[in-house]
Amino acid sequence: MVSRVRTIAFQGIEAIPVDVQVMVAPGKMGMQIVGLADKAVAESRERVQAALHASGLSMPPKKVTVNLAPADLPKEGSH
Repeated sequence: MVSRVRTIAFQGIEAIPVDVQVMVAPGKMGMQIVGLADKAVAESRERVQAALHASGLSMPPKKVTVNLAPADLPKEGSH
């Protein structure tokens, strides 16, 4: 299963489009964020799991990969 969402990353005062692609696939349970994410973005893994738990849901027992494209653009912050 693949889902896509559009968002932005700031480069100075310019907003650059970012495509967030999430794939849930068979494999070892876990969540991986790829695409040149900084520490704040990488920590979102914990926020997602906490939000799911608070909603009475849980992470699927599968491999979850979150790709932030384009991969050569640094992503930082919560946007």
